[in-house]
Amino acid sequence: MTNDESPITNHQSLITNPPTGRVVIVGLARQGKALARFFAEQGWRVTVSDMRKPEALQDAIRELSDLTIHYVLGEHPLSLLEDCDLFCTSGGVPTDLPIVQEAARRGIPLSNDAQEFMRRCPAPIVGITGSAGKTTTTTLVGKMLTAAGFTTWVGGNIGNPLIGDLPSIRPTDRVVMELSSFQLELMSISPQIAGVLNITPNHLDRHKTMEAYIAAKANIVSHQQADDVAVLGYDEPNARALAALTPAQVRYFSGAVTPDEGAFLEGNTLVLRRGSVPNVICERSDLRLRGFHNVLNTLAAIALADAAGAPIEAMREVIRTFEGVEHRLEVVRRKDGVLWINDSIATAPERVLAALHSFDEPLVLLAGGRDKDLPWQEFAETVVRRVRVLILFGEAADLIHRHVEAALARVPKEQHGLEDLIAVGTLENAVQIAACRAQPGDVVLLSPGGTSFDAFRDFAERGERFREWVMAL
Repeated sequence: MTNDESPITNHQSLITNPPTGRVVIVGLARQGKALARFFAEQGWRVTVSDMRKPEALQDAIRELSDLTIHYVLGEHPLSLLEDCDLFCTSGGVPTDLPIVQEAARRGIPLSNDAQEFMRRCPAPIVGITGSAGKTTTTTLVGKMLTAAGFTTWVGGNIGNPLIGDLPSIRPTDRVVMELSSFQLELMSISPQIAGVLNITPNHLDRHKTMEAYIAAKANIVSHQQADDVAVLGYDEPNARALAALTPAQVRYFSGAVTPDEGAFLEGNTLVLRRGSVPNVICERSDLRLRGFHNVLNTLAAIALADAAGAPIEAMREVIRTFEGVEHRLEVVRRKDGVLWINDSIATAPERVLAALHSFDEPLVLLAGGRDKDLPWQEFAETVVRRVRVLILFGEAADLIHRHVEAALARVPKEQHGLEDLIAVGTLENAVQIAACRAQPGDVVLLSPGGTSFDAFRDFAERGERFREWVMAL
């Protein structure tokens, strides 16, 4: 199947490229490297600043050695702002950094890789954000549009930053971008098709307040135009409330109600409503993904892919074959009657709750990592009722331990399912203890609830090491 005609106008392509000048990029991680290469190849004078020392950045600098780039390492002096026409940050750079605040005070435009890409992209963009589920949904939408015959580019916060692909993207292509709150908080542009899955407490160590976090997420819809489309999670109040902030056409997805237009669950059937016409997509049993949260992710993908021009047949094909994304309820192995699951992406307590509700089997839960100043009470009460053995690791182990002890006192004893609460130092130790404590019929679930940064580069490295240790048992 091929599809060369776009039913969507692309207002972003009407934005003229800014003239070249001097750009300062703070942070030489994945997004910073992509920005540096792009601007240097466009003829900008590029300065990159990173707090790390040169020896820690040798590989990154070597990757960019074919370009003329000035590096200021180990500090962010305010002198960088002299003669600066554009100031860009990598996703991990907080906006309360003194040099970022000073750039804003001086009126220097602030931006990042996602915004600079969107300003120049000739193809329609589907942008997807949410506190949970955005990578799975982004991947599903990308596969649905590919199955529909579109040349489809998937990236942003997931995988490839995309800005380097601009020369190859055609107006008839489709772009699917995962957008994080870190990227969105600086943005003054919105995609033609925007999806907001949910907005629940996350990254409060960075954003400080829930209001600031919601405001960052809202940028994905607040700069849309009247002929754009916003797909919002109806069942989550913060996502639903964004309908008041966008001039775009609003469509919903829901597991509980029937929206006037959008995707919903009717009994065990996934349905897409276009205008007043309901279209059966598939049965819930057709999904190969575990958990009700993945039913919602699939409904969101249906509504978004439909807005981007995918036919129902392409959606069905993908839904019936898609087995999920790495580190998201990923089956590692079954050994001696025990199923080992890698859910390293679960970096917030709410994500762990979704994972716990995806299994009926007795659970041995591995939780910990680094806390993000998030609430743990509901997690603790659910663990007391639902988990057989809880094994804690990493920086947050003591914090989680206290919450679970408090929940044991609150939850009536007849509802207790927790038999043992164990704290260990590292994830590797947790795997070894789990192997000893798991019984045939159990699921050993790595679903940490905290970030990986206390011991690993990112959640992916944590999941990969977990796989290695499990396969070595």
